[in-house]
Amino acid sequence: MNIDIKLHNSDIPADLKLGNIVAIDCEFMGLNVKRDPLCLIQISSGNSDAHIVQLNRKSYNAPNLVKLLGNKNICKIFHFARADIGHIKHYLKVEVENILDTKIASKLARSYSDNHSLKTLIKEFINIDISKQFQSSDFGGKLSDSQLKYCANDVIYLHKIHEELNKILVREKRIDLYKDCLKFVNTRVNLDLASFKEDIWSH
Repeated sequence: MNIDIKLHNSDIPADLKLGNIVAIDCEFMGLNVKRDPLCLIQISSGNSDAHIVQLNRKSYNAPNLVKLLGNKNICKIFHFARADIGHIKHYLKVEVENILDTKIASKLARSYSDNHSLKTLIKEFINIDISKQFQSSDFGGKLSDSQLKYCANDVIYLHKIHEELNKILVREKRIDLYKDCLKFVNTRVNLDLASFKEDIWSH
């Protein structure tokens, strides 16, 4: 597949048209939100394109990106939204609206499997075996072509994967449960940011 990858400095262009359903992923320096900075946000319209924004870590000034993330009329597909939205909310100070999540969808739809990684979902639904070699690389500096391709792979398949998972959720009558789970994502992020990492529903 030929992927149209564009690297943007600090923000997406104001006139960039991505449609009303976008796939989003983030790269950070680690999983500790307050210690490990948000470095990149990649976005795809689902048309084999990837717009990778290398954020200005001194100011995190990205008004066009913030506008997109907060737009209730634009649906955003994540894979494990909890981690990405935690970093987005902490660094960009925006409440992400209208969320879909392929990891949550997979856990509800694919009860026949205990592996819900993006790599596994791409292999099952797209029949492509992607490399995750650069998953733990340094995204804080100059980006290599291999890193850019890795970032693109994390978003370009999400539209199709969510579409296929949604079919299973509807067929197995779990779609309403999925929708209810999505309503809790921002609350779960707020709990994380307030340092409540444990399952608050446990005994």
